[in-house]
Amino acid sequence: MSRVVDLVGNNMHESLGDRFILGEARFVAHRTVEVTPSDGSPRRRLFGEKVFVNLGAGPAMPSVPDLLKAAPLTSETVLELDFLPEHLLILGGGFVGVALGQVFRRLRSRVTIVQREPHLLPAEDTDVSEAIEAIFREDGIDVVPNAKVTAAGGRSGDRVHLRVREPGGERTVEGSDLLVAVGRVPMTHDIGLSSAGIELDARGFIRVNERLETTAPSTWALGDCAGSPQQTHVSLDDYRVVKANVFGAGGRITSERLIPHTVFIDPELGRVGLTQREAHERGLVTKVAKVPTSGVLRARALGKTRGFLKAIVDARSDQILGFAMLGAEAGEVTAVVHIAMLGKLPFTALRDAVLAHPTMAEGLNSVFGAAFAPA
Repeated sequence: MSRVVDLVGNNMHESLGDRFILGEARFVAHRTVEVTPSDGSPRRRLFGEKVFVNLGAGPAMPSVPDLLKAAPLTSETVLELDFLPEHLLILGGGFVGVALGQVFRRLRSRVTIVQREPHLLPAEDTDVSEAIEAIFREDGIDVVPNAKVTAAGGRSGDRVHLRVREPGGERTVEGSDLLVAVGRVPMTHDIGLSSAGIELDARGFIRVNERLETTAPSTWALGDCAGSPQQTHVSLDDYRVVKANVFGAGGRITSERLIPHTVFIDPELGRVGLTQREAHERGLVTKVAKVPTSGVLRARALGKTRGFLKAIVDARSDQILGFAMLGAEAGEVTAVVHIAMLGKLPFTALRDAVLAHPTMAEGLNSVFGAAFAPA
């Protein structure tokens, strides 16, 4: 990590000179920060006509008795391991937990994922989560759902255990190493934001409007610390929103964004728009179609047939409300649906499109051509 910082720092110094300062900063007044440079040079006080805050986020650590004493790994420190865990316990079944869990299983570690929710990736529809869980179990990953961790013991890297409460009672889950992957929290603590007039919400994120303006004048927040979905492509778009409103013609707002995501497991999970559950909660009248990935000829050619494609369509307007795919190259196929949704095309446009053979995108002909059943 330090080598990466050094390389970035050197490149920035070459291009920006004394306009780039690597160090620790703290707000002391509106649009004013005090900086302690990391090179040992004197502390400086800087004032900006416009201030942009991009603090990022760090791994969250739940308040479980003796968890910190167990010296657990995080999504950052696990990448610095110089050995392969014999049996990795993972606390948390979200994006990071499932992706790293499968990585270490492929590297021949035994892996157990302990998840408080009933399913892995709980934001997805149940059929998606259940399919992923089935694939993980086929791959030899133990999944412990509906499990609240009540205590930890031992030490990660030697022997470690979690005491969990399940619907049927309590038990102990043991392993050699422990990774905590229960999300990330904004790095907004103790840097003087209140001195700058920057308010936080109840979760510690900077309070912003749809143009990413904070509660302080001429001050904007971007990325994870602003409560934006914690994905790199969203942070990039935060930059574009701010740039358009501050230095351009304006008009870009966060509330109108259609954000896709890809979970990089094998097979990939790609999704954009509403889940079937979300559409139901909004009272929308929908039609749903689902076809197995094995029906896509490219998937059979690749020998990667696990998963399915699922489409949710507005029954009245034929507009595509959402799409999910569990399968090879799902992220790329989801991008096609994403563009169609941005263009407000009816589902029939993808049903009738002439798509190159043999590609994974051909599966869109199948799923949007399937007989939609009321849902």
